[in-house]
Amino acid sequence: MSAVGNSEAAGIGDDDAGADRERARVVAAAGRRRRLLINLAIRLVSIASVLTLWQIFGAKVDASLFTTPSKIFHAAVGMIGSGELWEYLEPSLVVLAIGLVLASVIGVAVGLVLARFWVLDVAFGVYITFLYSLPSVALVPLIVLWAGFDTSAKVIILFLFAFFPMVINTYQGVKNVDAKLLEVGRAFRCSERQLWVNIVLPGALPFIVTGLRLAVGRGLIGMVLADLYTAISGIGYLIVRSASTYEVDKMFVPIVTLGLLGVTLTALLRLLEVRVAPWTAAGNQD
Repeated sequence: MSAVGNSEAAGIGDDDAGADRERARVVAAAGRRRRLLINLAIRLVSIASVLTLWQIFGAKVDASLFTTPSKIFHAAVGMIGSGELWEYLEPSLVVLAIGLVLASVIGVAVGLVLARFWVLDVAFGVYITFLYSLPSVALVPLIVLWAGFDTSAKVIILFLFAFFPMVINTYQGVKNVDAKLLEVGRAFRCSERQLWVNIVLPGALPFIVTGLRLAVGRGLIGMVLADLYTAISGIGYLIVRSASTYEVDKMFVPIVTLGLLGVTLTALLRLLEVRVAPWTAAGNQD
């Protein structure tokens, strides 16, 4: 009877523990939802306040120098309806996509190799530092001279802007991998491939995602700069053309579009980080 009683007590204890875990999970999920709603409300209030102040004070400034959100909205409706905005945005997005993909792939590969092999780091790390120290804008005329004024020159310019954040963050990510984890892996006779797949890459992943965020911001800068220097096309040219004709409301449409594009890409990268490295985003839910 005592054995039966003990087994029943153990079963009841397991059920209680399972119920406690379920309650804790439900409470944690409710807390996350509540925090998301609070964050959303704060952001909406902030945006509404800024737009209201912009509308009030912008209306008091000369229309040839500044504009208001309402005028920007009306200009955006007209430019979207006529297809003008997409006509200039599409080639810039193509350049952005190609440049970011190349910068991400090559940058991560170079950062991993330099961080894991000290001989290559000593031999070539100085060149990364040298090129990163140079203002990328200073290289634009040289790139145009070599590559001409077509899409290839724009891709190269954008690549230069986005490449170095990827290299540097990947390098730092690998260097920050806990040395004790590597020692444990070697103690269990892990191969170099197993060390990379199971220890190095997971440890460096948060840094790589951060590098992607930085690369997106710098890539947008490079995209606009490439439009200004290389051809009369792209969203950068649309900004300059609108400014030269004092169409300030139309000038702000591509500017706001670039800002929204940056926010969207950053949000997508955060979702990617939650999927591939959930341990880094557990305490940073927004």
